[in-house]
Amino acid sequence: MSVRTHGRTRTGWLRHLSRRGVLRAAFGAGVVSGTAGALAPIVNAEGIADGDRTGAAGPLPELREVFDEMYRGRRIRGVESAGGVEITVDGRPLHVMRRADGGYLSMVNHYESFPTPLAVARGAVDELGTAQLSLTSMQQF
Repeated sequence: MSVRTHGRTRTGWLRHLSRRGVLRAAFGAGVVSGTAGALAPIVNAEGIADGDRTGAAGPLPELREVFDEMYRGRRIRGVESAGGVEITVDGRPLHVMRRADGGYLSMVNHYESFPTPLAVARGAVDELGTAQLSLTSMQQF
């Protein structure tokens, strides 16, 4: 059986083909390829590329000390961790975030950016004065 449209005769599967169907298929193919492109860096990450895909926790990595000094009568210490750097002031955690431009900011003075973890720790001590940091974890909020 054939169907006549706009002077042309369509036979077989072409008679069921519409502009909407073609656009739907093209959109679906675009979504699939876009998702694959977005997930490729995650799947090919270096931590997974060595073949250990079990997800089992291995030994904890050693924390490498970045700095440990007395500044204005306060002991500031920074160590590298898996998430970046962990900083303490007198043994209390100073919550530090890495900015997109590579700088650092802390919860004590979050309106000011610092170039290094040591600079952000010193800036927090300057801002704190004689006050102490809270022992409360940020995950409780």
